[in-house]
Amino acid sequence: MEIIAYEMKYVKDDIEKSNILCIPFEQKYFQQYMKIYNTCFYEMRKFLAIEPYNFLNDYKQVREKSKDIFLLVSGEEIIGSIACYGNEIDDLIVNKEFQDRGYGKQLLLWGMNHIRQTSNEPILLHVAKWNDKAFMLYKKVGFVLTNTVRVR
Repeated sequence: MEIIAYEMKYVKDDIEKSNILCIPFEQKYFQQYMKIYNTCFYEMRKFLAIEPYNFLNDYKQVREKSKDIFLLVSGEEIIGSIACYGNEIDDLIVNKEFQDRGYGKQLLLWGMNHIRQTSNEPILLHVAKWNDKAFMLYKKVGFVLTNTVRVR
């Protein structure tokens, strides 16, 4: 199965403000995060034959990266998450129970504003061609397609 990924960049200076507040990742959220992460990426990984389909299974996989992962929570329930590595956005996920309510856009905007606090470089992200919904969201917010990469 061929895998195509799009590289996208946001090069504008101004970014729409987000109406949410994210908190830093804490290990106590790992089990819930793992379940949401695996659920969000399962269909894509299965369709693209990327095994294991449920990739995340041990805190060690995120321990080093956890300082760059941020959560949107309500009480103790994770609504969604976003990772900001330097000027790159990754792993934007929304709990299935909260999808189609605008949280994906708000998480994206939060991450973009978070990155802008420390960098004026273009904001970068990658999205699988398979993920039309995410691609359209990124375009709507102002990301432009800068490269197409054949991953496999």
